[in-house]
Amino acid sequence: MTSANSFDSRGALRVGDRDYEIHRLSALEKAGLPVGRLPYALKILLENLLRFEDGLAVRREDVEALARWEPKAAPSHEIAFMPSRVLLQDFTGVPAVVDLAAMRDAMRRLGGDPRKINPLLPAELVIDHSVQVDAFGLPTAFQTNADLEFERNRERYAFLRWGQRAFRNFKVVPPDTGIVHQVNLEYLARVVFTSDDARPWAYPDTLVGTDSHTTMVNGLGVLGWGVGGIEAEAAMLGQPTTMLIPQVVGFRLTGELAEGATATDLVLTVTEMLRKKGVVGKFVEFFGPGVSRMRTADRATIGNMAPEYGATCGIFPVDDETLRYLRFTGRPEWRVALVEAYAKEQGLFLAPGAPEPAYSDTLELDLGSVEPSIAGPRRPQDRIGLRRAKEAWAAALPALVQGKGAGEAQVRADGDAYTLKHGAVVIAAITSCTNTSNPSVMVAAGLLARKAVERGLKTQPWVKTSLAPGSKVVSDYLAQAGLTPYLEQLRFHLVGYGCTTCIGNSGPLPEPVSAAIRDGGLVALSVLSGNRNFEGRIQSEVRGNFLMSPPLVVAYALAGRMDIDLATEPLGHDPRGRPVFLREIWPSAGEVAETVERALRAESFAREYGAVFDGDERWKGLPVPEGELYAWDDASAYIRRAPYFDAMPRVPAPVGDITGARVLAVLADSVTTDHISPAGSIRKDGPAGRYLVERGVQPKDFNSYGSRRGNHEVMVRGTFANVRIKNRLVPGVEGGVTRHLPDGTQLSIYDASVKYQADGVPLLVLAGKEYGAGSSRDWAAKGPRLLGVRAVIAEGYERIHRSNLVGMGLLPLQFRPGETAESLGLTGEETYEVTGVAAALSGPKEVTVRAKATDGTVREFRATVRIDTPKEAEYYRHGGILEYVLRQLA
Repeated sequence: MTSANSFDSRGALRVGDRDYEIHRLSALEKAGLPVGRLPYALKILLENLLRFEDGLAVRREDVEALARWEPKAAPSHEIAFMPSRVLLQDFTGVPAVVDLAAMRDAMRRLGGDPRKINPLLPAELVIDHSVQVDAFGLPTAFQTNADLEFERNRERYAFLRWGQRAFRNFKVVPPDTGIVHQVNLEYLARVVFTSDDARPWAYPDTLVGTDSHTTMVNGLGVLGWGVGGIEAEAAMLGQPTTMLIPQVVGFRLTGELAEGATATDLVLTVTEMLRKKGVVGKFVEFFGPGVSRMRTADRATIGNMAPEYGATCGIFPVDDETLRYLRFTGRPEWRVALVEAYAKEQGLFLAPGAPEPAYSDTLELDLGSVEPSIAGPRRPQDRIGLRRAKEAWAAALPALVQGKGAGEAQVRADGDAYTLKHGAVVIAAITSCTNTSNPSVMVAAGLLARKAVERGLKTQPWVKTSLAPGSKVVSDYLAQAGLTPYLEQLRFHLVGYGCTTCIGNSGPLPEPVSAAIRDGGLVALSVLSGNRNFEGRIQSEVRGNFLMSPPLVVAYALAGRMDIDLATEPLGHDPRGRPVFLREIWPSAGEVAETVERALRAESFAREYGAVFDGDERWKGLPVPEGELYAWDDASAYIRRAPYFDAMPRVPAPVGDITGARVLAVLADSVTTDHISPAGSIRKDGPAGRYLVERGVQPKDFNSYGSRRGNHEVMVRGTFANVRIKNRLVPGVEGGVTRHLPDGTQLSIYDASVKYQADGVPLLVLAGKEYGAGSSRDWAAKGPRLLGVRAVIAEGYERIHRSNLVGMGLLPLQFRPGETAESLGLTGEETYEVTGVAAALSGPKEVTVRAKATDGTVREFRATVRIDTPKEAEYYRHGGILEYVLRQLA
């Protein structure tokens, strides 16, 4: 914590009987810098600069530039941000630890000390992405799924336990505990961080996380956002996150939610508004009188979906509600007192009547105008008022139909025959950190279930139902409220404490339902209380996915179909044949509030988090390898040494141009990381499935791509293998296929890349707008690199993915405004060269691209180099961020 202290900001803060070292923002006011007008989020960044001012990475002029921030100015000044900690989940955490272990091997080969490869910041990993919904609708579902999870992932978990021993500053929350973001909100977040010094430092709790929904903790006043696993690894190794000083959009909230509206409806409305506004790369800060009436759980629901509305973060300042939540969730009183004193001292506390900060732009929403809503069938920002759901579904259906199936089929379930049609709901999942963290919507689901059972309703037998809470506290309050039996009578049994359906771990559909989908060519649907509904994400047989509140998930499970107007048509009929309408069983806001007040108890948090890092006997009994270097097993199909540092020279080669390149894929707009990155189940007839079978792995033991992220051989074979991806080089075909050029042979993308790499041919990807939107998946960049992709030329990029491409040594290029692959006449069959790359890293950020068609015609155009900061240019010169860090440490 050494700082040049140019502004004499270092001083003491006494709280109770403890003294803390801090850097006061008020010192900048004394120096004539107008920091009082800054948004709260920028004040947190400003403190970070003061604390890390060293004259090199952070200079006096960086502090002044941020303090003199111009709200309307386009971002242009780069700063270095050092978070307080790093948050990991196991899908992205395992490959991060694999990379660190491989870096230790490389460090030894380069003659350095392997122990230098060690997290310098606290890194906390929560295992929450590995449980799958194999068993459901049964009292034994949780135990069955937990047993299968441990059986499938024993090797990965043993590897993480090795990492916990081998690396300092690295903790693991064992499986079957909760979802990473809810555990972060309820337990890990400090709000104000403290060091271990004899006279401790106090400073804002900030973080980067390997899941884009790290922003959920923004609801607690903690500044953090999702980054790729590559950036997170660099942060763990002491590298700052470089960023341009962002614009900050203020979002004023007024009024209160109307009867019948939920926090989910609110966040879907906010997401729609901010997507229309355009906040990619910006901070969003919520303020206004509506905020003071909003509980932390509702704030966290809004913060969680910042990736869906495109912002870097969606933050709520610290206030009295923050302090109440910290006390209620069992944080020690000294921490609560410190949060209050520190936030007030630094101007970070939102008090009633406080002057509004300056913002780059503002929006306003009267909470009373929020209506019940769903979103889908493909994107979270596509909000649909519940009143229009039936007609919106009818309008969306034609684009989802594939083939010439009849559109209906028979299915047998529970001994009876049923006819399923397009729009049949086959998955209904109360899942995901967004909503299972929120007691009001979870209790609403339980109350609706109770009323439905009391009226004699049942969920439709073809619907795969599941309840996956974000923490064990949820199970506590649902049981305390007496609602668990009613949810179970509707087959919403506990299936696990993890992300499950929202990340593609929905498990297989019952075979009769799968057969009906195949036989009828059905457009089957899922409904889930999640945050992501991109194509192919939830379940490979499900073509459309709708996001909604937990009580609406229950309602659609009762109906079993999407072509229903819930305002005018009954959900079903009671035993006497009388119709039962949604409005008759929808719980009132008063009922929900009274139940939450009665059932949610502070002692639940203390009990469930008292030994959060210990794990059960299976976890404790895992055999753990010894030593500072990991003993790689060449026969392992889960954990393989990362190849990025193989034969890496001590000094990087000069940056060169790209010549003789071919196009691997031509992609349209809104291709997400779910299309690019391996996710969900592994098909036995695909390259990854064949690889596993060749190594003696039976299809029943494939597990998911996410669980095998520690094995690059599996992951590279699954890159661009999404069943819904459309490559324009192979028109009319879905899935991960391409044409190998110039011979035109149709192959899987992986097999084509093998041929290209054997011939020494570099590869490109051509894409449209919003390339790489979606979760912060490192494999969406790692996979293309291992396929031999050298550059992507797109119309626009999602923030995290663009950064990840640079972090893996790939060149992100952008068409000039108004130009596209189509407008330039590019088919992807050309041979390409990209010249002027080295000069663009330090000069004007443009290169020349020449595309030579098969008839000899050459099309030449200029493209923008999206390496946005000098630090990113350094990463690219070294071939990637990890290579850069390794060379610095060596």
